[in-house]
Amino acid sequence: MDQDQLQKIEQKVDRLISLCSRLHKENLALKEREANLLRERSKLIEKNEQARHRVEGMITRLKSLNNEG
Repeated sequence: MDQDQLQKIEQKVDRLISLCSRLHKENLALKEREANLLRERSKLIEKNEQARHRVEGMITRLKSLNNEG
């Protein structure tokens, strides 16, 4: 194997190392984003449930007021 071939292989290995590093950082960022989105989703589901219970309570009170009147 001559010096030129060795240098080309070395450059390819360096590019692969760089690519792996970039993909690793991107993967970590995506995992963090996913975790944040899952937390946000959970909070929104909880808020939705609370709002649903409040609306159901209001409907029940309105029906009882309607029945009294």
